[in-house]
Amino acid sequence: MTLQYLWTLFADHPAHMLNALAMFFALAGSWLLLATRLRELRAGARLAADSELDDVDGEASLLDERTLRINRFFFHFAGACLALALVLSFYSTHL
Repeated sequence: MTLQYLWTLFADHPAHMLNALAMFFALAGSWLLLATRLRELRAGARLAADSELDDVDGEASLLDERTLRINRFFFHFAGACLALALVLSFYSTHL
């Protein structure tokens, strides 16, 4: 596809293109949330297996600060992607 064709597609159907962009951001944000949660669970399971603790009550306290910080960043970024998708989808219905 050429750039001119994409521009005419956007000019003819701006609501569809904005909704497609919203779907992209929603997919990216939800995938990032799931991937971060899986990463968090795997890190907790790895620490529990390494230390062989029977009682793992404070799983978050066992993780190092760098891992907690990057997980928080990914959760916030995914939330921002989902919020942007919601705003774009809402805006595309009013065009």
